Amino acid sequence: MFMTTEHSTLQSARAAAIAESTGRVTIFIGSVTGGMIALGLIATATHLTTAFYVLGVILLSVLSVIGLTTFDWVLQSGIEDHRYAARIEQLRACYLEFAPELSRYLASVSSSRQLAVHGSRDPRVRVFRTAAAMIGLVTAVIAGGAAAMFDEAVFGRSLIHGFTTYGLVSVAVLATLAWFQHRAWKPARQERLYGDEQDPNLRPMA
Repeated sequence: MFMTTEHSTLQSARAAAIAESTGRVTIFIGSVTGGMIALGLIATATHLTTAFYVLGVILLSVLSVIGLTTFDWVLQSGIEDHRYAARIEQLRACYLEFAPELSRYLASVSSSRQLAVHGSRDPRVRVFRTAAAMIGLVTAVIAGGAAAMFDEAVFGRSLIHGFTTYGLVSVAVLATLAWFQHRAWKPARQERLYGDEQDPNLRPMA
């Protein structure tokens, strides 16, 4: 009874974490959509004068900050989701250990595929397929746009120079977020959840 209760609690906690992460992503994407519409209206009203670039820098900077906070939240939710999935699979292994006859009725896979069943694959395969990676990519693009518009508003340089600034800042932000994501997952991969041992094949998603 204790094990089944724990199993149910973990499933509920995992569902809540996923729902919270999805809600944060939806809010961010909605903010980006509204911001792009507002930017288009500002461009029409100001006829691409200096006021457009100033307002654009302010708008894109705010969206970048929202993106960074959303990225951090979704990343932490992904780590929690991995931990819940690993604990659920540990309970399932316990079921089969104490009642091996249940293997005819319960799905049983190798340890290397246990988390893959829950959608948590090797991070080297799913680097850009997670919600955190998607938010990081969008945030990097927005930050690059803000930098390019700031460059245009302050220095008034050529279009080529603006695209160069945009590319450099976007790549730098994306690389920084990827590094931060790797650093966040590293202790989670090394964390021992089950006594003195942990299966090295249970790899979290990025």
